[in-house]
Amino acid sequence: MTTINLLSPSSVWKYFAEISAIPRPSKKEGKIIEYLKAFGKSHQLETKVDDVGNVLIIKEPTAGNTSQKTVALQSHVDMVCEKNSNVVFDFDTQGIKLYIDGDWVKARDTTLGADNGIGMAMMLAVLSANDIPHGKLECLFTVDEETGLSGAFALQKGFLSADVLLNLDSEDEHELFIGCSGGIDTVAIFNYNKEKTPENYFFFNISVSGLQGGHSGEDINKGLGNANKILTRYLWQLNKKMNLRICSIDGGNLRNAIAREASAIVAVPFCEKEKVRVELNNFTADIENEILVKEPKLTLSLESDNAVEFCIDKNTSDRLLNALYACPHGVMAMSNEMEGLVETSTNLASVKMKDGNRIEVTTSQRSSIESAKRDIMYMTKSVFLLAGATVSHGDGYPGWKPNPNSEILKTAFDSYVQLFNKEPRIRAIHAGLECGLFLEKYPQLDMVSFGPTIVYPHSPNEKVKISSVENSWKLLCEILKDI
Repeated sequence: MTTINLLSPSSVWKYFAEISAIPRPSKKEGKIIEYLKAFGKSHQLETKVDDVGNVLIIKEPTAGNTSQKTVALQSHVDMVCEKNSNVVFDFDTQGIKLYIDGDWVKARDTTLGADNGIGMAMMLAVLSANDIPHGKLECLFTVDEETGLSGAFALQKGFLSADVLLNLDSEDEHELFIGCSGGIDTVAIFNYNKEKTPENYFFFNISVSGLQGGHSGEDINKGLGNANKILTRYLWQLNKKMNLRICSIDGGNLRNAIAREASAIVAVPFCEKEKVRVELNNFTADIENEILVKEPKLTLSLESDNAVEFCIDKNTSDRLLNALYACPHGVMAMSNEMEGLVETSTNLASVKMKDGNRIEVTTSQRSSIESAKRDIMYMTKSVFLLAGATVSHGDGYPGWKPNPNSEILKTAFDSYVQLFNKEPRIRAIHAGLECGLFLEKYPQLDMVSFGPTIVYPHSPNEKVKISSVENSWKLLCEILKDI
């Protein structure tokens, strides 16, 4: 942490190190909320906390800037908590272990939390500074962005008074974002009966690991592997050739992360034991031929396992495998309005066995077009309905329609050119920013989103580029001066 504090800008990295030391999983943000309240009190800044835990810290304008528009800076306080299955780490009690690797800050074996800890750190650095000119600032720290945007959903009218909002939750220093996709979750439940596993069966554990994972929106078009799809494909092929029985299955974790790992304990007639290995070798060759360039660390392993007395009933396991194999995953459509932008996608996020003999399959759909979002949602639903599952949907969240004539976009664009002598890319993002929800409650807001370069968010490979943090900090300060 001492080494992190020596990076520039020192105030931003100081606060990022402090934030990283505080556990802040989604829906368990109490400790970081207390930290923010203490920060506001120690700096004698008006601080409010609403009923769900959103924190607002207000700073009055600097001398000579009282006529400027009120500006809201916004980041979310929670982080995605992902680690590899062989790593022992408690996100509820332990702080993130940071280290420097060249021009990158990384975490040891876990997600880093630069999404959105770096945004928070920049906001705290502005609030604590006395040498940055700005108008009145309202720094909004929202809770539970990563598992449903419930903080933004619960934000009450009147909590903010700003005319402009700068969202600091984007992940490429060269880009200004003026729109985002909307999203919704689709969850399928399979109820199963336990059956006694047939006699003279060979039991084995099949696992998929070593995948990069990543954000289910921003990384969905990168050709990355999905462990749930790979595992299902192998099991489906085996099931067509032999009397396969599934004893347990587990894959993926979070709805907004591409599944990195998946495994199952299965059984086949003992006479088919050698065929299982042959089938895996052939299957591995096929998968490597398809995605090894993108997934060089992909590992498929098969190990014999102890006998398991009970398994999932055959009818349910067949329906489950058919549904998972047929379930769409990946990019469904590209935007006709913005070149290179994913318009619509879906993610087969997780497969979990629950108490009460239930198997829960979680998927998430995104689109910048509301009707297309509903279409892929219903397409996914129909697959699971055909397989006899019970299907439900989350509340969903709206997209943020781009406004190319935005005044704050022009200010941010000009500030970027003035600082770096080149033009930034103007984009919409295929991910869920809270801006769409803010706009529903505060239609007067003029918004833009930007931030430093973060790669592989929502995975243990997450890292933030050090030089880009300094550039994003300079841009933030310039925009505040130029508004």
